[in-house]
Amino acid sequence: MAGSTYGTIFKIMTWGESHGTGIGVVVDGCPAGLELGEADIQAWLDRRKPGQSKFTTARQEGDRVEILSGVFAGKTTGTPIALEVRNTDQRSHDYGNIMDVYRPGHADFTFDRKYGFRDYRGGGRSSGRETIGRVAAGAIAAKVLESLGIRIQAYTRSIGPVSISPERFDPEEMWKNRLYMPDAEAARAAEAYLEELMARRDSSGGVVECRVTGIPAGVGEPVFEKLDANLAKAILSIGAVKGFEIGDGFAAAGSTGSVNNDAFGLERGAVCKRTNHSGGTLGGISDGSDLVFRAAFKPTPSIASAQQTVNRSGEEVEIEIHGRHDPIIVPRAVVVVEAMTALTVCDLLLVSMSSRMEWIQEFFRR
Repeated sequence: MAGSTYGTIFKIMTWGESHGTGIGVVVDGCPAGLELGEADIQAWLDRRKPGQSKFTTARQEGDRVEILSGVFAGKTTGTPIALEVRNTDQRSHDYGNIMDVYRPGHADFTFDRKYGFRDYRGGGRSSGRETIGRVAAGAIAAKVLESLGIRIQAYTRSIGPVSISPERFDPEEMWKNRLYMPDAEAARAAEAYLEELMARRDSSGGVVECRVTGIPAGVGEPVFEKLDANLAKAILSIGAVKGFEIGDGFAAAGSTGSVNNDAFGLERGAVCKRTNHSGGTLGGISDGSDLVFRAAFKPTPSIASAQQTVNRSGEEVEIEIHGRHDPIIVPRAVVVVEAMTALTVCDLLLVSMSSRMEWIQEFFRR
């Protein structure tokens, strides 16, 4: 299977299946000397692990990470960092009734057509559990960025028809509710909406918004390796994401140049923008403003309601999906968005170090 690697210099390769022995990632290209321990990575994994509330799957996984290589005496060595999380609560029998049936909204049909077989136990590589490797690697990338004063914060912007209000926006509130919404009133309304859907054996989609602060101007390449293009690829590679927009996004299509253009000015002698309709990039390169983008997540496809489908024998059948599934993916996906953002920004920062001859000469003259 191709396509399990991401990055140019700070590169990762994820591996493992939902109901296999374990899930993991190999991180290659991390600079030596970064202070790193399992606790740094575990804090990120704890945010995406299952069983945190009634709005997440009841699968009980500790998701304990183990560093297998690339760290010595509490610091990275510059060699590949191998990370593993063992699966401990697999219930493959939960999927016995769908082993020959294509679940609506899942990758069963397309995976079967591509490879001639599929791992029906939770989707195998197509499962959301694959994101464990991304989050573990993203925790390392984020630590590199934090050492440079760059911080990433994602949160739930909306769940179904319920959106946060700019007037009630409180970054600390997202840590106080189970939906990671920075608006207490919206969180209560979203919980009521989800409870109603769960009673109907249905699921919901939502939007995650992400903001990157402290990123300097000049990160990203002007053609195929644009910062916004790479972010779009990274975020759209998350299984349930169906839409990506940066800055004003699709609203820019209904705007005018006089409104959408961000005027430049000077602040303490430095060039800055008066507004940020572009979302922090110009020509595919960071402009020194905050990076602001949104990812749209589809409703969880595993629902207990009856659905029409087809089996491998070509017969039309009805299916009801049982087992342990999230009624909404968004809350657990917030940290996945942060991880993929960290990986993208960290990689492009390292690539940008070679963009000027004087920077290369300065480095090697030391």
